[in-house]
Amino acid sequence: MELLKDKYSPALIDRTGDQLHQFYPQLQTQQFRELVFAEGWEALEFKARIRRITESLTQVLPADYEEALHILEQAAPQMRGVEYLFVPDFIEVNGTAPDKYELSMKYLAVFTPYSSSEFAVRPFIQRYPLKTMKHMMEWTESGDEHIRRLASEGSRPRLPWGAKLGEFIVDPTPVLPILHALRQDESLYVRKSVANHLNDISKDHPNLVLDLTKTWYGQHPHTDWIIRHASRSLLKKGHPAALSLFGYHKQEAVHIENLKLDRDQIATGEDLHFSFDVVNTSGEPQMLRLEYEIGYMKANGKQAPKRFKCSDKMYAEGRSKVATKQSFKLITTRKYHAGLHTLTIIVNGQETETASFVLEAD
Repeated sequence: MELLKDKYSPALIDRTGDQLHQFYPQLQTQQFRELVFAEGWEALEFKARIRRITESLTQVLPADYEEALHILEQAAPQMRGVEYLFVPDFIEVNGTAPDKYELSMKYLAVFTPYSSSEFAVRPFIQRYPLKTMKHMMEWTESGDEHIRRLASEGSRPRLPWGAKLGEFIVDPTPVLPILHALRQDESLYVRKSVANHLNDISKDHPNLVLDLTKTWYGQHPHTDWIIRHASRSLLKKGHPAALSLFGYHKQEAVHIENLKLDRDQIATGEDLHFSFDVVNTSGEPQMLRLEYEIGYMKANGKQAPKRFKCSDKMYAEGRSKVATKQSFKLITTRKYHAGLHTLTIIVNGQETETASFVLEAD
């Protein structure tokens, strides 16, 4: 599998130099290549490679900031995708001074349809919070979905790969007008960003998000989609108010029976198959969110729970069989430790039946 950092091949760097040379014939493509692949390149990870390319561009493009931006603007339609994040990064590196602010805001919006400016805008939020948020509010009215998305994605408090916006983690109220403006956006691309933004906020301010969702819910199908996606962390944590909002009420007449594991001992790399019966004795169909929680053994000998979604639908009266599996294949985001593990079935946020199994050492 290709790593993101490996997108920066010699061919891509040469292509970038050639593309820019079309609009700035003085650019020394060989010098650009040598600057990028100078000592230490191989040890650099993805974002560090972006910064190396940005710094190299700064040396080979005109010293005049506006002239350099105009050259990048002409080449930008040929430089689309995540591998060209160095284009907006050029603004972050060279354009945060007060006298360059307005030009930087203009070009962050110009470049974001080609390669997102969501990371590059964050230093401007930190340095010039009031006027940058005003710009971002204006972006919510753009006819371009990429620019509207930038308003939401760029101001996310916990944007993956991005610097955390500490002030918005403490107090997210300054970003709420942006999210409110985009709550019925016709673009799924934008709505996903709004939902992810609210999900970020819910990790620090669950009640704020719950109050907002109660106010928004039922206004528009697009808004309802956002609310549902934004509530995923709250639902996973079994937050009663979030569960209730979507009709997942505590069930006294629904029971889990016959929880069975296909074996009580598995090895790393294998799948654990399990099944159980959902018994609905309420006399009518019930909306049930079924999850299961794995208690993973950690290096310290204690278990750490991780919850997974199983199903989310109406269950008829009577008995329904559910069968699924959990993979223990090696992945980069989780380290497995041998020992006793547990599996617990969760119904509408309530723990029910539990079974144990042993994970063998490699």
